[in-house]
Amino acid sequence: MGFQIDPSFNQATEHRPKSTISDAGGIPLIDLSPLLHDQIPSDPSDPAIADELSNLIAQIGEACKNWGFFQVVNHGVAMELLERVEAVAREFFALPAEEKRKVKKREVNPMGYYDAEHTKNVRDWREVFDFTVTELETELLRLENQWPENPPEMRKACEEYVEDVKKLAYKLLELIAMSLNLPAKRLNEFFEDSISYTRLNHYNPCPSPDLVLSLGRHKDGGVVTILFQDEVGRLDGRHKDGGVVTILFQDEVGRLDVKRKVDGEWVGQTSSRFFYR
Repeated sequence: MGFQIDPSFNQATEHRPKSTISDAGGIPLIDLSPLLHDQIPSDPSDPAIADELSNLIAQIGEACKNWGFFQVVNHGVAMELLERVEAVAREFFALPAEEKRKVKKREVNPMGYYDAEHTKNVRDWREVFDFTVTELETELLRLENQWPENPPEMRKACEEYVEDVKKLAYKLLELIAMSLNLPAKRLNEFFEDSISYTRLNHYNPCPSPDLVLSLGRHKDGGVVTILFQDEVGRLDGRHKDGGVVTILFQDEVGRLDVKRKVDGEWVGQTSSRFFYR
C-alpha cells in the first residue's frame, strides 16, 4: 500500500490543482529605478515632476486598476540581503521538528513556527515562521517574536530584511496614492499604528500534489503584500475578469511581486517563500 495522505489536507474537487499551467503573460513589470535619483513629490499636480516619475505613477495606477498585482525590479532591497534571508530560512526549516517546535506559536502569541495552518478549513501543505514588525502586548493580544537559537544569524538577517521591505512598502503606498491624484503621504497616517508581520514559508515535496495545495485560495487581509519568490516560484491569482493567472519565476535578479487586495479572490500560492504585509 502506498503512502496515505492525511484527509485534512485534501482540497475539494473544484479547488484542486490543475494539471496544466498557463503562464499569465503581460503581468505588469515595473522598474522603480526612477526613485533612485528622484524623490516622490508630495503633490501629484506638481508640474515639476520628472517624466520618468510621472510614467512610473501611471504604470502603478494601471497595474492596480487592471490587475491588482504587479512585479517590481530595482526596488532597493539588496540581493545580498534577500540571499541571506533565504539561506537562514532554508537552514531553519531543515532542522528537526522538535527543534523548530521550541519556538512554536502559542494560543496567546501567534508569532513563531507552525506546521498546521488551515485555509478555509483545509490544512495547508507547508510550514511557516512568523515574526512581527512591532511587538506589542494588550489585554487582548500579545505579539512577541520568538527567535530560534539556530541558525544564530536568523534574527539579524530577518530584522534587516523587514526594515528594507517596510521602506519599500511605504514607497509603493505613496505611488499608489499619487496614482489616485492624492498627496503622496495621504494614506501613510492610517498605518502609523498598524500591525504588520513577515512570514517565511517552506513547502515540502508532496506525495499527492493532485489533491492538496501548499496554500489554498484566499484573500489577503492586509493592504499591500510584498512577496519574494525563490527559483521555483509560482504565484496564482484571480484576475478581475474572473480568470486565474499564474506568475512564474523568471531570471530577473531580486524580482518582487506586489499584491493589492481587490474584489477577485486569490487562489493557490504554491511556491512563494517570503512576503510582507
